[in-house]
Parts: sequence; structure tokens; C-alpha cells
Amino acid sequence: MGAETARKGHEPLGDPEFGPWLAQASILIVDDEPGMRNFLVRTLGPRCKRIEEAADTEEASRKLDANHFDVVILDNIMPGRNGVDWLSEQRTIGFFSDAILMTAYADLETAIRALQAGAVDFVLKPFRSNQILNAVARCLDRVRLQRENYVLRYELRSTSDHVLLRDRLIGNSSTIQRVRDTLARVARLPTSVLLTGQSGTGKEVAARSIHSLSDRAEKPFVPVNCAAIPHDMVETEFFGHVKGAFTGAETVREGLFTYAKGGTLFLDEVGELPPAMQSKLLRVLEDRRVRPVGSEREVPVDLRFVFATNAELEKEVDKGRFRADLFFRINVMQIRLPPLKDREDDVQELATLFMGKLSQQLGMPPVPIDDSVRAALARYDWPGNVRELRNLIERTLILGMFPDDFGGQVQTESAATDSLADMEQRHILAVLRETGGNKDEAARRLGVSRKTIDRKAALWNV
Repeated sequence: MGAETARKGHEPLGDPEFGPWLAQASILIVDDEPGMRNFLVRTLGPRCKRIEEAADTEEASRKLDANHFDVVILDNIMPGRNGVDWLSEQRTIGFFSDAILMTAYADLETAIRALQAGAVDFVLKPFRSNQILNAVARCLDRVRLQRENYVLRYELRSTSDHVLLRDRLIGNSSTIQRVRDTLARVARLPTSVLLTGQSGTGKEVAARSIHSLSDRAEKPFVPVNCAAIPHDMVETEFFGHVKGAFTGAETVREGLFTYAKGGTLFLDEVGELPPAMQSKLLRVLEDRRVRPVGSEREVPVDLRFVFATNAELEKEVDKGRFRADLFFRINVMQIRLPPLKDREDDVQELATLFMGKLSQQLGMPPVPIDDSVRAALARYDWPGNVRELRNLIERTLILGMFPDDFGGQVQTESAATDSLADMEQRHILAVLRETGGNKDEAARRLGVSRKTIDRKAALWNV
């Protein structure tokens, strides 16, 4: 309505008293009284990003179909339909925003019905401007914490080295410099990016670099390992669900598409998505709308997609395991991360970085990287790439020396002339011994897949 038009061209003022999130919020006011709507628009309008009005629940439903709102402020007593009944209905068809109920009657029955309908707060009429501002601020803080906690779960599941490397690719080789230049060029564009390369080459670090250099840098970066989500949970993890959508769905819950709102959603190992989810992802990429499980309403989403895979998706398409239309849709800009063995002297710089950072984290003195170690680092093939190097440095700090069989401190004459394959075999077998034959743990430490360990073990009759 007119409130949105009147505020065009004006940046929200922000107000430290009510938190930093109000300035980025979108709010819908639903009230049949023009005077109350005008009061709320004057109070909230200058402080939030977008505010819209609805004179009845019918108009409010149309606005929810068209736009996402962070908070809905709703009057309870209105002609035709009261606010509590309308809110309860909206929750069943796909309404995830926080709702604040306004009421002139402070009876217990109204409060109970409001909570059952999904209201998170309510204010008694008449109220002062500070009361409604505080109620909105509480809603925004609650949602922010909920989303941050949910995203943090995915952060903690991540096995990459982004904690150390964060949003930049380390190294001065011409190979990695070309990659950095390409990332910087594409970061400021809305284009979807497909990152390819072997496991452990730094695809998540590259994705974070794209995010940090983009105009979405202040918004969430949500990393998701598609291979780590059980197939029967993929849809609800991505799309969210309404209450009662399936057995065990006792509350409404937003999905990853919504939690990444305004920011970047990084889908690692996208080739591992099941066929049904591939089809749904294609639809989201084309329409920029998502339909939570059990919902009758599609929700608009504004986010950037970055994809990654260590598989050759073209071959997966030929084998019928990956949708051709989805591949062509995500393969707009493909950037290949080079293996560590092709990055000239970067291994030395990375080893020094890891040694310094990990020694601080573990509270252990750094182990000197002498000439013999540097020579061994340069000779080794690094099948697990940067992740394997990081794990080697951590293991070295724990042992207090570089492993003998790596070729570092104890370097025999015969070992110095061994082939890369021989060195790789000794290193992998040493890690298997350290883990008591636990191949999953060995794969984690080496930064390679369990399939790689199984294949090597079979080759060596281990």
C-alpha cells in the first residue's frame, strides 16, 4: 500500500536501542483501523527496510503469497475473521514468519489461543511505540539466533580447512593466482558458480572467497555437504516443513534455502543429490521460490548459489545419474581448483601457515620445517591435497616430529630415491597403523574418501 511508496529512496535510520536487525527487516501490518496502521507505519517505517499494510486478512493473504516478511503485526478483532483464526490457518499452509498479536483483551483464553495459533508475542492496546518496537526487536533476535544455530550445525559438520584458510586461497603460484583473479571477477556478479577439483583442493575456501567479495558479504554463508544428508531427509532440510507434514513434524521449521536468505548457499558435492531433489533444485533455480514440505504456499527466496563437486558431472549426466538440464543450469561459470601438486611452491607456504596456526590452537610448540622436510614436501604427490597437508602438520605437532616414514626427519638413502607411489603407500599404511586399521578415521586424517582407502588397500592386499 501507500507506506511502501512513501518510503522509496529512504534508507532506514536504524536504532541501536532496538538492535541492528530492525533496519534490515520487512514488516506487514494487518489491522482494519486506518489510525492504528498509520501509527505503526510512522513508528516502524523510518526504522525498517520495508513495511506494508493490509486492511483485512484477505489482503494480508495476498501479500504473503507475493512477498516474504520477517514479522507480521496482527490485530485480533477484525470484521469477518479474527486474527487468531487466520494465523492458525496460515501456519497450516506455509507461514513461517514471526507474528505479534495486538489485542485489547488480556484474558487467559486469548493468550492460550494466540500461542496455539503460532503467535510468538502479543501486545495490549493501547500501547506505546517503545512497546511495539521492543516486541519486534525480540522477534528479530529470536529468529537470528535460531538461524545462526542451525547454520552453525552445518559449519561444525564441515571437514574443510576454512577455519584456518577462511575466505582466501593461500599461495603465490601463478596457478592459484589465476584462480583468485577469476573468483574476484565473478564474485560481484549474480551468476551461479560451479567449483570443480579433487577432494581437499579448497573448494569451500573458494566459495567463501566469492561470498566475501560479493555484495552479499554481510549476509549468511551457508555451507552444505549434500553427500552428508540422508536421502529421506534432503527435501525437508532444504525446504523446511509445516506442522504435521509428516510423522514427527510437531512444529513448523524453515529450511536451508530460507536460512541463507540474502546470502550465499554453498552446495558441496552437488552430484550426490538424489534424482528427486535434483528436479526440485532446478525448479528453485529457475523460479527463485520454494515450497516447504506440506505447504500450499510458495515462498520467494533471494540468495546466491555456489556449487562444488569432485566428480565429473558430464560423465554422471552420460550415465543418467545427474540431470542434464540441471547440469547446464549450474554450469554457467565453472572454476577448477588445481591439485596441490600442481601449485609449485605453495605447499611450503601452506605448511608454514598450518604449523603456526595449529601450534597455537593445540598449545604445542611448532616443529621446525628443515631442508629435508621441505624436500619431502616438494616430492610428495599429495593425493589428499591441502586437507592432507593440514592433517600431516597436525599429526606432526602431536608426535613432536614429522613421521619417519613420510621422509622428513629420518630420510634413508633408499627412501630418497623411492617413487611417489612408494611414498604414498608408506604414508597411507602408516596412518592406518596409527588408527588401528580404522579406514574411516584414516580417510578423515588423510583428507581422502573411504573409497580411496579401500581401493588402495585392495591394491596392496592389506
